[in-house]
Amino acid sequence: MRPSRWLFVLLLVFWASAPAGADAGFDHGAWNTLLQEHVEWRRDGVASVVDYDGFAADRDALRAYLDALGALSEAGFQRLDRDARLAFLINAYNAFTVELILRQTPRPDSIRDIGSIFRGPWKQRFFTLLGEERTLDELEHEMIRGNPALMDERIHFAVNCASVGCPALRPEAYTGARLDAQLADATHRFLSDRQRNRYRDGTLEVSPIFDWYESDFDAAAGGLGAWLANHGGALALPDAARSAARDGDLDIDFLDYDWSLNDGGGR
Repeated sequence: MRPSRWLFVLLLVFWASAPAGADAGFDHGAWNTLLQEHVEWRRDGVASVVDYDGFAADRDALRAYLDALGALSEAGFQRLDRDARLAFLINAYNAFTVELILRQTPRPDSIRDIGSIFRGPWKQRFFTLLGEERTLDELEHEMIRGNPALMDERIHFAVNCASVGCPALRPEAYTGARLDAQLADATHRFLSDRQRNRYRDGTLEVSPIFDWYESDFDAAAGGLGAWLANHGGALALPDAARSAARDGDLDIDFLDYDWSLNDGGGR
């Protein structure tokens, strides 16, 4: 067999044997297993609930995964391809958010109960990533949103802030190999949630996420209305409303955000 064919066969074998959640250079399999065991889809798959007691029982496995994230060097991170780097950072944000909730005794009713008015939950410097002590704010707004090479507006439907109003925590790890499909699916599920995004009486009522990060959707589509029109199917927008949104003529209102913990407790 020619050498090039040997290489092709070896690559196929590697790909087929790679564990779930694995990227070339980093394995998210442990996080994938934890998510499968402790996160469950609800409301026909547009939301999820997190079993924090289950995560607490598997704290050693969670900490081992977090240690593996923290052990990756900047050089090792840069050797990953673009989608694998973004998947790594999304998984890191979600996993360290779960860890932040588990650190609180008693467990808070809301992530916003953590910290103080001067140093809230997203300003807590409690983990190391790529050789530096980090906060969740730095991870989201500097390492992802602040990096043009990685930024994708759909990350707003993938990073999870441990709240009911936030897009669902996915019960599987993000991976570089499947990232585009996973982000597309996360976006569709969130937009299909009529508790958080709906069209009625001539007005499109959407999550305040679209208000807080409007500039990201502007950059992606030339305007928030245009971005929403591009996803009119998931939003169940009539054709006339979709056209109006694209032209900037559709009324858009922002709903309230539910900061209750996403543990299914009904708070």
